Amino acid sequence: MYCILSVFLRAGVVVHRRVYPRIEATARHGARKENAKVRNRRHQKKFNGTATKPRLSVFCSNRQLYAMLVDDHGKRMLFYASTLQEAICGDPSCSTVEAARRVGEELVKACKELEVSEVSCYDRNGFARGEKMMAFEDPIAQHGFLPR
Repeated sequence: MYCILSVFLRAGVVVHRRVYPRIEATARHGARKENAKVRNRRHQKKFNGTATKPRLSVFCSNRQLYAMLVDDHGKRMLFYASTLQEAICGDPSCSTVEAARRVGEELVKACKELEVSEVSCYDRNGFARGEKMMAFEDPIAQHGFLPR
């Protein structure tokens, strides 16, 4: 879209010029989140979990942590745990960091029961390694389930 600007010169001559609006380059809204999602989708296509080597998917909200072992080929969930469960959180409720560590310990127990020796992919869903995430990773890394 443009506007016509009339310019008067000497001797009654009128010149019409087109004036275009200025274009400014700005970053897209939420570009970092969108890129993390795109990377995560590409990552899931590449690394699919099986029954013997499942994918470890973790979701971390502001208050809670949810973890699951996923068999993508069989389209089922082998294990699920969260910091909301009473068995993990305890009767006198503990901090979310302590509960996240307990989720990691429960995951290690479940892997031993399911005879899973290795995880195909550790899917953090684009979340940063915060305090809860690091507390969750400690017991898993000690038993060697995280791919490095």
